[in-house]
Amino acid sequence: MVTRDSNILEVARKYPVVGMVFRKYGLGCIGCMVAAGETLGEGIESHGLNADIVIDEINRLIAEEEANQAK
Repeated sequence: MVTRDSNILEVARKYPVVGMVFRKYGLGCIGCMVAAGETLGEGIESHGLNADIVIDEINRLIAEEEANQAK
């Protein structure tokens, strides 16, 4: 699972579903040069969004993917 303190690029590499969520919210953070040193919380909130809500959605999708892979 990911947290507010997780690095954007590390999370995106480990969990590709993050890209889908970022696109849904219009966040271009994954392609941004700042993302290498920015946390999920910083990146999401810098766009005026509630980081907790977006991170909860990311974690829910990660859990669903992992459950599907375990089947």
